[in-house]
Amino acid sequence: MKKMKRDQHLRAYVRGYRAGMAGRSKALCEQCGANARQDWLAGWREGREDMWNGLTPVDGTHKAVSFSQ
Repeated sequence: MKKMKRDQHLRAYVRGYRAGMAGRSKALCEQCGANARQDWLAGWREGREDMWNGLTPVDGTHKAVSFSQ
């Protein structure tokens, strides 16, 4: 089993980051569990910040993959 699937906090962070880079609302976080909420929101904030700073979604995807390594 890959480490990515075992680490639920990192997985929530990466999903939040991708949602932030896509410009989605943070209201989507209500779908995630209470334990992963803070990690998802932290990823979402960083994704939004990167989007505002001019990173493209492709650059953000490469950055999100590097979180898991």
